[in-house]
Amino acid sequence: MKTVAQLLRDKQHQNVHTISSEATVLEFLQAMAEHNVGALPVVDDGELVGIVSERDYARKIVLQGRSSVGTPVSTIMSSPVITTEPQQSIQACMSLMTDRHLRHLPVVDEGRLVGLLSIGDLVKEAIAEQADLIQQLERYIRGE
Repeated sequence: MKTVAQLLRDKQHQNVHTISSEATVLEFLQAMAEHNVGALPVVDDGELVGIVSERDYARKIVLQGRSSVGTPVSTIMSSPVITTEPQQSIQACMSLMTDRHLRHLPVVDEGRLVGLLSIGDLVKEAIAEQADLIQQLERYIRGE
């Protein structure tokens, strides 16, 4: 099974879009729409301090009747952040995300944010690996 580093190399969208904890929730929503993503890592002075997602918005703004205009991201972000490292296996990340009910997993290397994995990225990779294994077994059975 591939490592996180290998998956990040293969991933088409390699730019990790981030937001400051001082940005407003409205700015967060605009950034998510602009980049077509469901979550943004929160980075202050080069350090990962949180992550904010559509789920955070729904539960901490909409359901609580708060305003997106004046509320800072720091109010709704999830912190501390659960992260993984580039040498971690895809399987270990899938287990972590399943156990902790995460949809997004920041990748940190030597304290620096280097990527962001979604559960969709991991499922897509698992399906591709299973398809490859099936083809290998079929070739083996046919004696190729």
